[in-house]
Amino acid sequence: MHTHLALLRGINVSGHKMINMVALKKALENIGFANVVTYIQSGNVFVATDEESQAKVGFLIKQEIFKEFGHDVPVIVIGKEDLQGCLDRNLFLNEPTVDLKKLYVSFIASELPENMVTQLNLNFIKPDEIQLDGKRIYLKYDTSPAKTKLDNKWIEKSMNVISTTRNWNTVNKLLEMYD
Repeated sequence: MHTHLALLRGINVSGHKMINMVALKKALENIGFANVVTYIQSGNVFVATDEESQAKVGFLIKQEIFKEFGHDVPVIVIGKEDLQGCLDRNLFLNEPTVDLKKLYVSFIASELPENMVTQLNLNFIKPDEIQLDGKRIYLKYDTSPAKTKLDNKWIEKSMNVISTTRNWNTVNKLLEMYD
């Protein structure tokens, strides 16, 4: 069995695309996933399956959500190594005075080209900062994510990707839940 973490984008936010986690768990169990565990209402779902392909798992979850709840929800599936990579490669963690409450990670559906950062207008997002890392973008907010231009809309439009963002506490909790 392989354990996958599905990150659902844009559900249960401000009353939009509401999905009850108990109902989601049941729906995913009904299509054959085992050990379905959800974490908080923002769409973090662990599933166990014989299927190795993250893309296939994501497609099955996306399809079931549409069938059961009528919402077209982007689903990004990651593994434990993706979460561990956040701890190992987030250079913002090397800053002695970094405020962990202002750190976030955007997980994206496709690998970013290495030269992507040179193509972006980073002046637009200042004083916030980003660091690109393959299929992850580390975000460091100057004040808060509520007062920034650096949001999922900017990431998706600027980089032509599907993205979903989690705060640093959630990233750490999800990694802990894998064990």
